[in-house]
Amino acid sequence: MIPLPAGVPAGVVVADALNADVACFPSRAAYRDVVAAFRNDGFELCADLCAVDYFTHPGRTLPDGVTAERFEIVVNLLSMSKRQRVRIRVQVPEHDCTIDSLFSLYPGTEALEREAFDLFGVVFLDHPDLTRILMPEEWEGHPLRKDYGIGRVPVQFKEAPGPR
Repeated sequence: MIPLPAGVPAGVVVADALNADVACFPSRAAYRDVVAAFRNDGFELCADLCAVDYFTHPGRTLPDGVTAERFEIVVNLLSMSKRQRVRIRVQVPEHDCTIDSLFSLYPGTEALEREAFDLFGVVFLDHPDLTRILMPEEWEGHPLRKDYGIGRVPVQFKEAPGPR
């Protein structure tokens, strides 16, 4: 496991991670500070940022000290110079589905945050253009949420008989 960089707030839960050198579980309040500390420590690339909806798995296994919430934001940072990878997992409650944007630290996260907003409804605070990126602007709801209605858009397969 790699040592945490200076600037990581106290109380951040750290665990071993599959396919990463370390996994950090900061609170939403410490999220941006933790990412900034890793960036300042040489993690040049935000390789991925995505949202996960655990609506059907509320009792999943998390390290001690981490309270499970419905949504989780997962960020993968890469240090090519150190040849290290870190995964940051932040719990986001359904009743206050907001988290800080990483755009000022990693401008490449702009589209990734828009996708998480569009498909899951997670609002990224201080994002420069938090608008839909995949769904039409007039679309209602967030289609990758586990409680989103199924079958809203009728599908017509080729060479299948049409509606009667």
